[in-house]
Amino acid sequence: MHELRLLCPEDRVESVSEALDALEALSISVEDADAHTPSEQALFGEPGMPPPREGWQRSLVVAQFGTEEEANEAARLLAPQDFFQDCRLLGVQAVPEEDWVRLTQSQFAPVEITPEFWIVPTWHEPPEQATKMIRLDPGLAFGTGTHPTTRMCLRWIASHAPIGQRVLDYGCGSGILAIAAAKYEAAEVHAVDIDEAAVKSTRDNALHNDVVVRSGLPETVDGPYGLVLANILATPLKVLAPLLCAQVAAGGSLVLAGILERQAGELRQAYAPWCELQVSDSEDGWILMTAVR
Repeated sequence: MHELRLLCPEDRVESVSEALDALEALSISVEDADAHTPSEQALFGEPGMPPPREGWQRSLVVAQFGTEEEANEAARLLAPQDFFQDCRLLGVQAVPEEDWVRLTQSQFAPVEITPEFWIVPTWHEPPEQATKMIRLDPGLAFGTGTHPTTRMCLRWIASHAPIGQRVLDYGCGSGILAIAAAKYEAAEVHAVDIDEAAVKSTRDNALHNDVVVRSGLPETVDGPYGLVLANILATPLKVLAPLLCAQVAAGGSLVLAGILERQAGELRQAYAPWCELQVSDSEDGWILMTAVR
């Protein structure tokens, strides 16, 4: 495996990337060429939304090819093109052989939710103090316990065990919140997502954790529920306010995450017709908002 490294101005990134794709690059990545320097630029976006820009003022474009000859041929074909003006070839270099499975696994250690409750990848032994755990590996769906929003939801479940309740996990991703609710003795757990891959991931993860979770698409929701969980993002949470609140039984709890601290006011206003949201937890700039119906 060899990679071709190019320095491109922002307005050339899309054209160069399309050309590399046509030249059958195995992968193409775009990075800030000034990363980790005083000139570094932050680009912020949200999942499922178009990128705010195609690249940075000085973008490092890296394309991987199967052989050195293919990488050099791509460089030779790109150089005379009009769209390559102002771009610069930084070189072709071999990509070191790696045990990618072991490297990936090394990045995921057991995650402590409480001293007794842990999220543990299948290749790790559980900590001795773990009396309750979820076995979960990284996959296609969001939610492995490493993100603050997921950890806050899990902490809430652990401290407000939904024993005997019907629970809805709306936007279930990997199903981690639904599985946690089942581990904490919910009577029935329903997990829904618009992504079929997430529905399958939830079904598989529940099976591997020996709990029963009914997973499906959002149209299968059949409330009311004693607990409704939604760890998504602020914008869809605002849109979903009438739907989510309608699923909460009288006296039941609503738990929302995926919200930045600065978005608390927006969420309170969106949910005001049905309930009074309050901030129940915070971590690394994210907050957990809850309400009782």
